[in-house]
Amino acid sequence: MNRLYFAYPGELDTPTGGYGYDRKIIAGLQDLGWQVELVPLGAGFPFPDAGTLEEARATLDRLPDGALVVVDGLAFGAMPEAAMLVSGRLNLVALVHHPLCRETGLSGAQASDLLDSERNALGHARHVIVTSHATATQVAELFGVAADGITVVLPGTEKQDFAARRTTGRLRLLSVGTVVRRKGYDLLFAALDGLREFDWYLDIVGGLDADPACRAALQEQLSALALTDRVTFKGAVAPHELSGFYRKADVFVLASRYEGYGMAYTEALAHGLPVIGSGGGAVADTLPDGAAIYCGTEDIGKLRAALKSLMSDERARLDMAAAARRAAEALPDWRDAAARFAAALDGAGR
Repeated sequence: MNRLYFAYPGELDTPTGGYGYDRKIIAGLQDLGWQVELVPLGAGFPFPDAGTLEEARATLDRLPDGALVVVDGLAFGAMPEAAMLVSGRLNLVALVHHPLCRETGLSGAQASDLLDSERNALGHARHVIVTSHATATQVAELFGVAADGITVVLPGTEKQDFAARRTTGRLRLLSVGTVVRRKGYDLLFAALDGLREFDWYLDIVGGLDADPACRAALQEQLSALALTDRVTFKGAVAPHELSGFYRKADVFVLASRYEGYGMAYTEALAHGLPVIGSGGGAVADTLPDGAAIYCGTEDIGKLRAALKSLMSDERARLDMAAAARRAAEALPDWRDAAARFAAALDGAGR
């Protein structure tokens, strides 16, 4: 039986796309016969305190010689010294969801420090697994990782029974993502401010505690725009509840400033939803023609125009929903993703 140690920061059940990817891959590997031992590394990454960092290093140091160890990139990129110390006896594989230095809201000094830290850490990895082709390009360009040292394992999707799209009544918009600045909710609110003549309502599903200052600023923005009666923050929800939000929505929209992949976009497509999105190359690569409208990055005008086009044209919404259903059939499932992940691990463990 293949054996793997999977090291991760924080809580594995955190309701975000990155942790969701980790959980699905772990489950898929177990279904394939892998023995997966979970290795928690502590909280506070990518800016852990000294005590957490030392304990994380000690945790890795206790693993047996020759062990195959996947370390989630949120932690791996922040612990280059630990990676250096254990790389001689452990087979380290870094799982990079997106470069830490590209997170929205970092100071120049923080971004520079994370760039150096992640470059140094990845230099001690036996292999790097990334979740999109765009991230693979960034890992090669930013950190100097050779192309043959990187494997792309796209997230899978759950196949869904498609709900019939409504043609009358208030238009239900849905955004899914943790309430942080990178998700661009402020941009979306600004775009919606110019569309008051339409009967729409927005639900935002995602954790509310990651950035309290961001959440407070968004509430203030909604109050200033007099949109508080049209937008509800639902917080994080269980997976079965999330599927219910997708089924009740008419249009999915997420105005991200940056995404390493953007699992919420493919989840929306899997539910047969028209999609409006932004967030750089990974998102542009993910959104299929006919089923989605890509709006670049931080372009409020394009977001507003895309929203208006679907709010004002029922036929366009229905045509995009049909295209989303067709596109969903071609999306990889989690069994495909786990099999590709396992193949990458087999190569790294030799």
